[in-house]
Amino acid sequence: MPHTAAPIAIHKAIEDVLRQDRGRLIAGLVSRLGDIQLAEDALQDALISAMSHWGRSGLPHAPTGWLMKVAYNRGIDRIRKSQSETRKAGDIGAVVPSHFEAEDADQIPDERLRLIFACCHPTLGEKSRVALTLRTVCNLTTREIAAAFLDTDVTIGQRISRAKSSLRDTGTTFEIPEPEAWPARLNAVLSTVYLIYTVGYVNEDRSDRDLGEEAIFLMRLLDKLCPDDPEIEGALALVLLTEARREARVGDDGATVPPESQNRQLWNTQMITEGRALLNAAMERQCPGPYQIKAAIADCHMAGPTPDWQQISLLYGALWPHEPTAVVALNWATVIAELGEVDLALSRIETLGSELKTFQPYYAAYADVLVKAGRMQDAKAAYIKAINLAQSPSNRKFLENTLQQLHL
Repeated sequence: MPHTAAPIAIHKAIEDVLRQDRGRLIAGLVSRLGDIQLAEDALQDALISAMSHWGRSGLPHAPTGWLMKVAYNRGIDRIRKSQSETRKAGDIGAVVPSHFEAEDADQIPDERLRLIFACCHPTLGEKSRVALTLRTVCNLTTREIAAAFLDTDVTIGQRISRAKSSLRDTGTTFEIPEPEAWPARLNAVLSTVYLIYTVGYVNEDRSDRDLGEEAIFLMRLLDKLCPDDPEIEGALALVLLTEARREARVGDDGATVPPESQNRQLWNTQMITEGRALLNAAMERQCPGPYQIKAAIADCHMAGPTPDWQQISLLYGALWPHEPTAVVALNWATVIAELGEVDLALSRIETLGSELKTFQPYYAAYADVLVKAGRMQDAKAAYIKAINLAQSPSNRKFLENTLQQLHL
C-alpha cells in the first residue's frame, strides 16, 4: 500500500516550502525558463499537482526539490503547448538541460540575487524595479507593496504587470550582468534589498516570512559579489545596526519602545560590532553615500546615554543632497525639534502635510512636535490620526499610551 499523507500534513508542507523557499524556487525557475510569469504559472501548476500526488504517495524527502523539478517540467509543457512559443520550445534544450534533476533541495542553487539584478534592469523605472522584485522574489502581496510605496493596490498591480511584460518583450536575460554594468543597477538592487528589510521592520515580521533575515542574507550575498564597495558596506551596516535592536523594540506591555528608552541589555552586541566595523571600513574609503550616512544616523541613535541629536542633524544635512525627499525632511525636522528649535521644526513639518497625508509616521511626528509647541488640542487630533493609520499593534499601543499620559 502506498504511504499516503493527510491533507492537513500536505497543506502544512506546502506552506512551509512557500514560506521558506518560494523565492529560491521562482528565481531558479526564471533562470531556467527565462520568463517571470511563466515561472509563477509553472510553480502554481506544481503546487496543484503536489496536492494530489503527495496525497497518494506521501510527502517526498525534499519537497522543495520535488516542486522545482515538477514546476520546471510544467513550464516546458506550457511552452510546447503555446503556438506563439513554438520556436522557443525548439530552442529550450540549448538553454536548460533536458535531464534537469532537483529531488534534493540542497542541490538547488540560490539564484535570488540573479533574479534581483534582472528585475532591476535599467530599462525599468526604479519604482517598477523594486515593486517587481518585492512581488517576485519575496512574495509580498500587492497590498504590502502598495503600503510600502504609499500607493494604491491597483496602481502597484498595473506597475508590476507592465514590468513583467517589458522584460519579456525586450528579451531580458536573467543573468547577473558583467561588472561594468553593475553601476546602472546597483542603486536599484540596494534599494530593493533595503526595502525588503524595511517592509519586514514596519510589519514587525508578523507574516510567516522573516523579511529582515532574508534581506540581511541577500545583502551579505551582494557584499561578497561586490567586495569593498562602500555603499554596500554602508547598507549592510545599516540593517545590522537596526536589526540589533529587534528584541528591545517592543516592551512588556506590547508597545513600541524608542531606541533611547530601550533596554540595552537586549541589544545584539555581535551585530552592533559587525555593523560598526562595516561602517568604519566604508567611511575610510572616503566615498560617502546615502546608505553610509543612514548607517551613521542609526549609530548615533544608539549613542549613550541619549542620541547624539546634534550629530544626527548634521548627518541629515549631508543626506539631503542625496535624497531630497519628504520623508528625509520629516525626520530631519523631528531632530531639529529635539535640539530645541520647535518653531522651525513645526513650520517644516506643516509644509509636508499634503505630500505625506497618508503616511502614518508624519502624524506621529507632527503630534510630538505640537506637544513641544504647547498646541495640545492640535496634538490630540494628530495623535488620533496616527493611531488610526498605525500598521502595527505595537505602534498603535505606544501612541495610545502617549496620548493617555498627556491627559487630553
